[in-house]
Amino acid sequence: MARPRSLLDLEHLSPEEITSILKLAGEMQSSEPRPLLQGKRIALLFYEASTRTRVSFEFAAKLLGTHTSVISANASSIEKGESLVDTGKTLQALGADCIVLRHPSSGAPNVLARNLRVPIINAGDGMHEHPSQGLLDAYTMLRYKKQLKGLKVAMIGDIQHSRVARSNIHLLSKFGAQVVLCGPPEFLPEVALTLAPNLTISRRLEEAVRDADVVMMLRMQKERLVGLDIDVPRYMAHWQLTTELLALAKSDALVMHPGPMVRGMEIQTEVADSPQAVIEEQVHNGVYVRMAILAICTGVAA
Repeated sequence: MARPRSLLDLEHLSPEEITSILKLAGEMQSSEPRPLLQGKRIALLFYEASTRTRVSFEFAAKLLGTHTSVISANASSIEKGESLVDTGKTLQALGADCIVLRHPSSGAPNVLARNLRVPIINAGDGMHEHPSQGLLDAYTMLRYKKQLKGLKVAMIGDIQHSRVARSNIHLLSKFGAQVVLCGPPEFLPEVALTLAPNLTISRRLEEAVRDADVVMMLRMQKERLVGLDIDVPRYMAHWQLTTELLALAKSDALVMHPGPMVRGMEIQTEVADSPQAVIEEQVHNGVYVRMAILAICTGVAA
């Protein structure tokens, strides 16, 4: 049995570690589920609302033979002012073998990991990272593309406030993809180029999607836009992916979106429902990727 370990980000994972997770996810998808987590207790500690991530972690755990306990901020002692670390220690004392944490503060999973003995899985922390989303996005790309190296991946929208964007940037850069970031200055400052090597910024959507292998749209993170006055009609006019713009990408280009998707804002409904869109498949693949993450982090798989 492997040693349990946390998954806090993708920035510090090696390509070999990422590849092992993706390989195990493929094995999970191609075979009947086995009760690898039988006898384990998985706690889902969510300080923010979630549908895709929380439910897919729940389904992943059940397919591996165990159940989860969901703890939300408005239905626990958190509401009474209990600290994150004390809540984590309570779950550990109750027998949790692994804690999946979503938190509005960047670095919260790292704080928990430093203070607890059980592995912590980052399910999204502030504007920092969302590693399981980055992994399932890569897994989805590889279902259609032979390799990530050399792919032109256009990421469009609110890069500045997106933890999904950061995880994807770190992962794709490690594997030699050509990542083009596109958005207005308030959502994409030049400092974004320091996130990883070989990034480029485009201020024109036409330029970003031209000859792209993957077009990944990101929603406007309204819950994090403190003090920003956004001209919504202008944003839609300049940064929405339409069928006309998608035609500039490669004929077999994938359209992706981590969700929640706002139709008519960052993406036209016709594009979201087009044959090139793999948005629902991303959600579906998230179960297998999170099965692999749970198995590795709890030490039942290498």
